[in-house]
Amino acid sequence: MANCYPHVLADLCETFAVPPMVNQVEMHPFFQQPLNLSVMQNYGVVPEAWAPFNEGRRNFFADPTLSAIGKKYNKTAAQVALRWNIQRGAVVIPKSVHEERIRQNIDVFDFSLSESDMEQIKAMDIGHSEIVDHFDPHWIRFLHSLKV
Repeated sequence: MANCYPHVLADLCETFAVPPMVNQVEMHPFFQQPLNLSVMQNYGVVPEAWAPFNEGRRNFFADPTLSAIGKKYNKTAAQVALRWNIQRGAVVIPKSVHEERIRQNIDVFDFSLSESDMEQIKAMDIGHSEIVDHFDPHWIRFLHSLKV
């Protein structure tokens, strides 16, 4: 599954004998989707975070909060964001074509964020996507016009 919001996911899980196993949704510090995460956990659906770096928006890789937290652990802002999603139970598959960043993206299992760190990141949520609006009919029509 991809991009199922909580009400759609709950309906699918309540309707079908075999629920979705994974729900791939946009999930990063600026769009945390706590209700969706809770619904996925409730139904045993694995959350997979797409765009875990917010596609670099909001100067993501130099964000002051993520960078300050990272400094405590000798990690980058990106590594902090990946660890944050992992600690929330999400699978993360970050995109990079740079070997050094790929290595950094893997190097997130030797530290854990504190409750205080998690709370600081929780305060970063703006509550909506800046990448795509899945409620915009024009966007949906565009998506369906793509030939893959």
